[in-house]
Amino acid sequence: MRKARKEIVAMLLAGGQGSRLKELTERLAKPAVPFGGKYRIIDFALSNCSNSDIDTVGVLTQYQPFELNSHIGIGSPWDLDRRNGGVHILSPYVSQEGGRWYKGTANAIYENMDFIDAYDPEYVLLLSGDHIYKMDYSMMLKYHKEKDAKATIAVIEVPWEEASRFGLMNTDDENRIFEFQEKPENPKSNLASMGVYIFKWRVLKKYLIEDEMDEKSSNDFGKNIIPKMVDDGLNIYSYVFDGYWKDVGTIKSFWEANMDLLRDDSNLNLYDNNWKIYSANPNSQPHYISSTGKVKGAMLNEGCIVHGEVISSVLFPGVYVGKNVKVIDTVVMPNVRIEDYSVIEQAIVMSDIVIKRGSQIGNRDSEDIAVVNEDSLVK
Repeated sequence: MRKARKEIVAMLLAGGQGSRLKELTERLAKPAVPFGGKYRIIDFALSNCSNSDIDTVGVLTQYQPFELNSHIGIGSPWDLDRRNGGVHILSPYVSQEGGRWYKGTANAIYENMDFIDAYDPEYVLLLSGDHIYKMDYSMMLKYHKEKDAKATIAVIEVPWEEASRFGLMNTDDENRIFEFQEKPENPKSNLASMGVYIFKWRVLKKYLIEDEMDEKSSNDFGKNIIPKMVDDGLNIYSYVFDGYWKDVGTIKSFWEANMDLLRDDSNLNLYDNNWKIYSANPNSQPHYISSTGKVKGAMLNEGCIVHGEVISSVLFPGVYVGKNVKVIDTVVMPNVRIEDYSVIEQAIVMSDIVIKRGSQIGNRDSEDIAVVNEDSLVK
């Protein structure tokens, strides 16, 4: 069914299992993992779309989608509850050939070409739902038009020791990409893809169809679509981003990103009224710090009650901190109860659990981050 035409449609890949986040994603899609005291990871990409005046977004879900779908709802927090456009949940579906999960990122877009075609866009913005950053996609689109690019890839410099985790570009003096490496063992560059792409839709559609017909393909943008475009000599450009960006794909990087919010010189400003991060938030009571409570360099959210000491930590709504408790360098997810005389250091405490009186969890001198869930608690 043809819709009112849109210049650009965003497709947000949010079906990742996030296996490197271990306990955090056992029952939850990675983009739905709570972050930053009152958000979920996917809120950043959705808020970027809203702030960039992109009002048509397809969210491709797959692994453990229920809580993510419930969180997104009809898109009201991001002003995406539109009659013409808005946010749409796009899950794998049963066809005449039977039902199956998306085979890869390229196949996920291929399977939803009818959705994109319904809006007849000139451009498609492809996003990952599992990165933390604030970005004006309209500026990237302007750059894409100026370069008359067939594809534009947002890039950021990463430490060389981490480069092999990413898709990497080699570019000329005009930022034109002449080589693309997907997670190479021996990187030639540290210019990493941010998982943010803009394509001319007619060009991308052609490559998606060809890729689907290739039985040897992994049906993946990084492994197949982008390298093929580069090999074919298409005008593909890098768009260099100099703000905060974090791939929270591991326990340590997820913890670090939360701790980054507490730094006085943090490059991720959640208090900028000109670029808010929106979310579906509970209507809860104000937080309360009692006469015995002490808080320093921490984020507290609605419904928290603090009788103990909270230092350099992020507390989600509904957290109870008992008397003579110390919470240090820790992320505490919603509705956790920490009973008296407990000490928690350098940890991530998952939602809806009780830390028994006198518990000792984590160690600030360790290189590891303790992850606390029901299975890890001592009975």
